[in-house]
Amino acid sequence: MMNDQSLHKKYGLITAICMVVGTVIGSGIFFKAGKVLEYNNGNMAWSLLTVAAVGLIMLVCAYVFSLLAYAVGWFMSVIYYPVLTACLAWVSAQYTCTLFGWNPASDVHLALAAFYLILSYAINTLSPRIAGKIQISATVIKLIPLGIMALIGTVVGLCNGMTVDALTKQAAAGGGGSGIFGAITAFAFAYEGWIVSTTINAELRDAKKMLPRALVIGSLVVIGVYMAYFLGMTGVLSTEDMMASDNLPRDTFVSLFGHPVFGTIVYVFVVISCLGTLNGLVLGCSRGLYSLAARGQGPAPHMLAHVDPVTDMPNNSAIASLFFCGMWLLQWELGFIQKLLPPFLAWENDELPIITLYLVYIPIFLVLMARAKDLDPVRRFVLPALAIVACLFMIYCAVAAYRIEALYYLILFVLIMAVGMLFYRKDGKSLLARLGKRKK
Repeated sequence: MMNDQSLHKKYGLITAICMVVGTVIGSGIFFKAGKVLEYNNGNMAWSLLTVAAVGLIMLVCAYVFSLLAYAVGWFMSVIYYPVLTACLAWVSAQYTCTLFGWNPASDVHLALAAFYLILSYAINTLSPRIAGKIQISATVIKLIPLGIMALIGTVVGLCNGMTVDALTKQAAAGGGGSGIFGAITAFAFAYEGWIVSTTINAELRDAKKMLPRALVIGSLVVIGVYMAYFLGMTGVLSTEDMMASDNLPRDTFVSLFGHPVFGTIVYVFVVISCLGTLNGLVLGCSRGLYSLAARGQGPAPHMLAHVDPVTDMPNNSAIASLFFCGMWLLQWELGFIQKLLPPFLAWENDELPIITLYLVYIPIFLVLMARAKDLDPVRRFVLPALAIVACLFMIYCAVAAYRIEALYYLILFVLIMAVGMLFYRKDGKSLLARLGKRKK
């Protein structure tokens, strides 16, 4: 029987790359594209610059990302992973409701989101190998509509002149770029998720070589696909029509092929894309608290570090993360969507956590520069320095775009992190236990 604290090495490079590509490419490219154009006043050149800039930031950060400190692990396990997972469950339900003609504002939407969330956890917990195969299959499937739009849309656009017009007319007018900080913050969501792939590090064969390769290859694939997709859309709709569209994926494919049925078909692919991303996020999210507990950290480490000998999964960690996902799903629905919660809890949780996400990267990159004496100067100093500059830029964009909502988020973040630090253990005892002993 396996050790209670260990997971088997059951994944290879292809699964790792699909974790990067599959968890990054999901709903963001479909429902953030219009928002990027809106922030950039319809300027396609600035919009492509936005996609490229955020992609390069992801690429640099993904390459130099290394050790996770306890505080980073707590943030990832309680806020970042669950927030993204809950958001993808909600978006998957939204696109499903649209596909079948159900009211997206009804209780059916929330119930379906909860169903998708629980189903994904059930699959990942009971059969992690099947979850890995689903990740590979969903990654291939989700690339199909993006590839079609990128290839055929660009060819059509070059033939009818719309692509050249989109790239030159707005750029010549000089009207874009005034909202690029907001655009970068909005599109950052479309690039989020790559870090989830690091949670299967212990289950990767030859992880020291495989994980860096997967992060770099996966990041480059995502950047290329996104840039090509944006370019392809210019061949079928004007930037004004894109910004006016309330259903950009459907409208672009209907315009490309000239029949409404293609709008329905692309929605099937979008739903699969979202569910594939949800699967990848759950695959990582369920291991978040386990990664802390395996090092003797966090609340109830012995319980959360337990690995089921039959499924080879940290089931207790998965159940705990499902709870946090449910909590953030309710915050999204009741706070941001329905505005039933006070403003303090009504901010957009799919974008604001990037403030602290990139903030916590900075000390990690500084540690790399200080300790990685075996690396060459470029990888030890130049790339981490670029990553730090990129992180500071992303933080500025988020604060400039959200202002007071960013403050609300940061206050809640500090409170959650303070709770987490109560469970930081030194010599086997948590800060909470030491404080309780002092009171006695």
